[in-house]
Amino acid sequence: MNAAPPLDAAAGPACGAPIAHESARAQVAGRAPYVDDLPEPRGTLHAAPILSPVAHGRLRGLDVSAALALPGVRAVVTAQDIPGDPVLAAFAHDEPVFARDTVQHVGQVIGLVVADDMRTARAAARAVRADIEALPAVLDPRTAHAHGAYVLPPVHVRRGDAATAIAQAPHRLRSSFSVGGQEHYYLEGQVALAIPQEQDQWTVLSSTQHPGEVQHWVAHALGLASHRVRVECRRMGGGFGGKETQAGHVAVWAALAAHKVGAPVKLRLDRDDDMLITGKRHPFAYDYAVGFDDGGRILGLELSMYVDCGFLADLSGPVADRAVFHSDNAYFVPHVALHSYRCRTHKQSATAFRGFGGPQGMIAIETLIGDIARHLGLDPLEVSRRNLYDDTPAPTWAAPLPAGSTPLPLRRDTTPYQMRVEDNILRPLIDTLAERCRYAQRRAAIADWNARSPVLQRGLALTPVKFGISFTATLFNQAGALVHVYTDGSVLVNHGGTEMGQGLHTKVAQIVADELGVPVARVQVSASDTARVPNASATAASSGTDLNGRAAQYAAASVRQNLAAFVCGLDGCGAGEIRFEGGWVLSPKARRRFDDVVREAYANRIQLWSDGFYRTPKIHYDKATLTGRPFYYFAYGAACTEVAIDPLTGELRVLAVNVLHDVGRSINPAIDIGQIEGGFVQGMGWLTTEELVWHDDGRLWTTGASTYKIPAAGDLPPHWHIDLWPEPNREDNVFGSKAVGEPPFMLAISVWEAVRDAVASARRRAGLLADGPLPLDAPATPERIWRACQAG
Repeated sequence: MNAAPPLDAAAGPACGAPIAHESARAQVAGRAPYVDDLPEPRGTLHAAPILSPVAHGRLRGLDVSAALALPGVRAVVTAQDIPGDPVLAAFAHDEPVFARDTVQHVGQVIGLVVADDMRTARAAARAVRADIEALPAVLDPRTAHAHGAYVLPPVHVRRGDAATAIAQAPHRLRSSFSVGGQEHYYLEGQVALAIPQEQDQWTVLSSTQHPGEVQHWVAHALGLASHRVRVECRRMGGGFGGKETQAGHVAVWAALAAHKVGAPVKLRLDRDDDMLITGKRHPFAYDYAVGFDDGGRILGLELSMYVDCGFLADLSGPVADRAVFHSDNAYFVPHVALHSYRCRTHKQSATAFRGFGGPQGMIAIETLIGDIARHLGLDPLEVSRRNLYDDTPAPTWAAPLPAGSTPLPLRRDTTPYQMRVEDNILRPLIDTLAERCRYAQRRAAIADWNARSPVLQRGLALTPVKFGISFTATLFNQAGALVHVYTDGSVLVNHGGTEMGQGLHTKVAQIVADELGVPVARVQVSASDTARVPNASATAASSGTDLNGRAAQYAAASVRQNLAAFVCGLDGCGAGEIRFEGGWVLSPKARRRFDDVVREAYANRIQLWSDGFYRTPKIHYDKATLTGRPFYYFAYGAACTEVAIDPLTGELRVLAVNVLHDVGRSINPAIDIGQIEGGFVQGMGWLTTEELVWHDDGRLWTTGASTYKIPAAGDLPPHWHIDLWPEPNREDNVFGSKAVGEPPFMLAISVWEAVRDAVASARRRAGLLADGPLPLDAPATPERIWRACQAG
């Protein structure tokens, strides 16, 4: 029997300390269980999906005879077996649980096979034959746009008169390019275990970022009220957005199979099926026209974004909105016209991915900043600096504005969606990084090296990040938590967030420990559970700690106030005179151990548990006009990356990376630096190696590690240095911290710009045009780099 950890009178505050991840030892030792590791109830069966082999077609029937003839097969589950709504309870209500009359992409789930074991279920699913009449398939967002095929209506945001400003500008550029999608490639695949309980109640163990949504979806499909479904998730082996909505599908399928056979059912997708079924990061295609002055300052911009949403809406609306919100990145653009087309293609329905559209918006303006610099023969960093948000006066415009445009602001501190950039640290942060990494000296050295090198060419880029923190759907910016203090002085916390390896539970434990003045070893965070904290938002939008940490802090503060009032009654002092530090409760008259106070408080019937609730202040957002203050604050950062390419083969090496990133006052510097490292590498993969390839018939070819290349240890730069910006959050956020999950991902745009810098140098050496837009799309694979270096 393990007693509560001892109290340490010398223990300092937990927040701000690089405390190890709460599951690190168990994970390294292989003792941290995931859903597939948990003991299965007696009689558990296994399900496998029946997939469409056709991208688009009429589903005329299924031949399941061969599957049912296999020993161990118990049932086939199709749309006819759904007791509730046959359409998933997503916000657009447009996605069938199982394909019915038509199929919309290769890999769409038509039904399930249930068998005694997983291997039999998968073999039987492959034995099912679907009768499908093939129809024409659209696989490209530009083609979908030309046909007016959208999952949601287009969105347009206009300020000033972009067309006139571009036409009157001293310099103009036009270009088109595209950026690919990205597979989440979480280590733990999609998995759920659905367990029927007494009186038509259900327990679902799900690897999900959003237990509340899984609960809602499962109840909806079973035709039940939500209180009959309990969803639990202790941890995930990675999520990255891929388990925000997509986990709901798997849980619903498992529950429907369990409902039909009357037994627990587990559904775990293998890697190939996982990649065929689940959504990816949204691919984007872009057209831009930009006007600018002799110094590179942007005067007008028109940007069209063609979003490849796949076959249904999923989260494409808010993802595309966030791309619009981040198409300015760090820069003030006075006259701007942004067009977002949410295109329907016959692919997997694209979904949330780290950055949630922000990277796709941000890369567009960073690309044209580099194009402007090359066109004018200027240093890209200088062009970047000249366009940064600041508090200087904005240009005036006397002419009448086109209908639907908002007027120009008074200062260069307001985004196209009318939010002021009030906490701006961009210029000092960029200047500090440029000085620390010796940007100017290295750029001169690289130019000299490139001139002398017979083949290899190097590139250098320093790019900024300004990323808005909050859910753009305002209602999701709320959280709840429970804090229980037991009579031995140990503390149990439950909150609505989920742990996917990012350290959320660790940070919440640190926050609660400091609020109660006990060592962090005294605090345990339990599994996320819809039976404890209801209606919780997804752990997404980089807001997990902001929301759940503050809710847990409020809950702990309530317990502390109860204890303080109790001690005040004992010592005849004011509540403000009571301190909780290092496991001790200190008053002007006495010094007591925390657990002694707890036991005595319990004996006097003092409440030792409480709930906490938090809602993000200040935010508001008009979805009809895409204007308002959708974000509580911005997180900032910058990265300087140096690369080398071989123009003869397209081979790329990232040589050096320097990062200066703003996490506010860090709750846990070790975890934050780990998030910065991981986010950067994942972003680097998106822009260099991770290429999703579809065949002309709609089949995804890259469905495993042999064909889809995530970055490996050998891809990391030999020189990699990360510093944290020292300033606390200027908004009243928990511990003065800032979100760190998503913003570092976009630091990797510096890799993209460094590659383009090297390609431009190679083109100049070859006598090819290199003074503006380059013929390069992302990801910058060796083949694309080679072609860009050779294209006339």
